[in-house]
Amino acid sequence: MTVIAIAPMLDWTDRHYRYFMRQLTKHTELYTEMIVADAILHGNVERLLGFNKVELPLILQLGGSDPKKLAGASCRALEYGYSGINLNVGCPSDRVKSGNFGACLMRDKHLVASCIKAMQDAVDIPISIKHRTGLDYNYDYDFLHDFISMIADTGCNRFIIHARNAVLSGLSPKQNREIPPLRYDFVYRLKQDFPQLEIIINGGIKTTESIHEHLKHIDGVMLGREAYYNPYLFASFDQLFYTNKSQGIKVVRSREEIAMSMLPYLEQCVENNIYLHHITRHMIGLYHGCPNAKIWRYTMTNEIIKTNDIRTYTDLLDKFVDRII
Repeated sequence: MTVIAIAPMLDWTDRHYRYFMRQLTKHTELYTEMIVADAILHGNVERLLGFNKVELPLILQLGGSDPKKLAGASCRALEYGYSGINLNVGCPSDRVKSGNFGACLMRDKHLVASCIKAMQDAVDIPISIKHRTGLDYNYDYDFLHDFISMIADTGCNRFIIHARNAVLSGLSPKQNREIPPLRYDFVYRLKQDFPQLEIIINGGIKTTESIHEHLKHIDGVMLGREAYYNPYLFASFDQLFYTNKSQGIKVVRSREEIAMSMLPYLEQCVENNIYLHHITRHMIGLYHGCPNAKIWRYTMTNEIIKTNDIRTYTDLLDKFVDRII
């Protein structure tokens, strides 16, 4: 089955963003931000793991390198009803590296396998892994092949691969998303070598055309920043990629319909004393590429911040729906 997913992104894929994206697509897989296992075991579990059932299918991404702690955090996730759990072995940031998790774990495939096995033993929902094609400037397919082989031996069968190496020293996280070259060929080759595994590709993917091209070679595609900056791209994805699930859904919702559909959620957030900008900041890309998109962006940021008043949003809808499209 084809898989389309939105990547876990720190400070971006929170519960408000995910609720918003569910107004555009019902079947695209959503991921939480990466949450450290220790935080779940010792912090405010409801704040960290709570979500609206509308967000399903929803996968929790965990960070950590202690099998026992990851297993414990997975049990907590199971109680909350997540669709699956994903282990982060791809983040290259210094903060993550100092905690001995993220991309640096690719140096120790035995430890990663132990983590995955502990998580699988703890829960009966799918466990997956997200990682890079390699580390630093060592573009070695055999290294990647051996890493996947070791993890697959645990019974893990879903691999989400950011098709760039992670450079652990000298590059910022932003540079790590741009400077290391994309090696789509490595990911395609993995599917040939491991046909029984579900291989999902990530990195530099921005268009429906490129998604279709990748799907000729692998099982799924994960989009990151494009999903945030240009969310309306996903409005037709249920029809394009999930035809069996979307039979009877023939009309793609307009931007106006999506904007209106968010009004009850925003009103509920106001009642719960949630700052409006915490939600609207995720919606500024809805009119990406449209005439007068600047008006939408300005109001959804500057004006909402100033007023924190739902009337600012409803006034925008009254004016904007008439102006656009």
